Amino acid sequence: MSNKTRSILKAIAVILVLLCVMMQLGWIAIPAISIYKFWIVVIAFGLLLISSK
Repeated sequence: MSNKTRSILKAIAVILVLLCVMMQLGWIAIPAISIYKFWIVVIAFGLLLISSK
């Protein structure tokens, strides 16, 4: 996996976690995915594990 791909996966993971944190704080309200916040964070963690060396 190239460094560019790793950087993109890490950026996606950070964006997903920030989205979940903002939904938890009430700054963003997306009703369709608010019940899946935990699983979104799990997916983000998995992306970080995949992108690590």
